[in-house]
Amino acid sequence: MRVKQIVGMAMLLCVPVFSAHAIDVNITEEMADIVTVHNGKEVTIQRIQDQENVIPAGYSKTSRKCPPFCLQPMVVAPGVTTVGELEVLDFIENKLNKGKGVLIDSRTESWFNEGTIPGSINIPFTTFSDDSSDLVKAAAFAKFDVVRKDKSNPTMERLKEMFGSKSNKSRFWDYTNAKDLLLWCNGIWCGQSPHAIEGLLALGYPPEKIFYYRGGMQSWLSVGLTTVKKGD
Repeated sequence: MRVKQIVGMAMLLCVPVFSAHAIDVNITEEMADIVTVHNGKEVTIQRIQDQENVIPAGYSKTSRKCPPFCLQPMVVAPGVTTVGELEVLDFIENKLNKGKGVLIDSRTESWFNEGTIPGSINIPFTTFSDDSSDLVKAAAFAKFDVVRKDKSNPTMERLKEMFGSKSNKSRFWDYTNAKDLLLWCNGIWCGQSPHAIEGLLALGYPPEKIFYYRGGMQSWLSVGLTTVKKGD
């Protein structure tokens, strides 16, 4: 009898233990989730497990006044790569988490505070416009490991900047160590991240280092992926 009990206990120990919170809704067949850091805290990105979940009402509208809410092109600029959700997750895992890339929420701060993609930093789309000061641009560029070039003749360089074409502005910034950037906003009807990308390109940022998540928050929410709010 005792031998049978020992054998029975051994068999029980070999039985796999299944979590009470098993993942039924994976990201792909091979991927259940990924982990990143947001505001100094680890965040697990996965899909909402409630299979009755629906997209929030604010993102369910099919029609918004255009302009400003006009459909954006698939290719926002030559050399800039347009990506989908899986590419965003890959960017987070292999660029952002390894310090090689920056995930940018290009919307205004109020939108950012209401909910954003984990790992994103908020750099509003106006940051890289002509109306933005050099100091504001430099503060943003510092996050990308881009620095202002030294000017041997400040007066002459200023004149060149004033009267030169936008395509020549790259001479004012050193992109040697520039990180890859992935920009996004509210969806295919949102022009904020395309506007930011145009500003970056006008300043000479290498297009091959810029990625555009066209679907933005609307697409992210439509597949139930994790978001974080201010204070979470």
